[in-house]
Amino acid sequence: MFGLPRGSEWIIILVIVILLFGPGRIGKIASELGRSIKSFREGLGNKEEETEKTENEETK
Repeated sequence: MFGLPRGSEWIIILVIVILLFGPGRIGKIASELGRSIKSFREGLGNKEEETEKTENEETK
């Protein structure tokens, strides 16, 4: 009965979102989302490096 939107339904959803937020604000939101994802990935990388350093120090 209810499923994922298809074809023309996506277009209608996109038009409604653009009308609600406007193209400028959508660009800002997308930019901030990208920065957040980048920061999250960097944080995961730092966590892995710290874990490796700790494991190497414990084995010495």
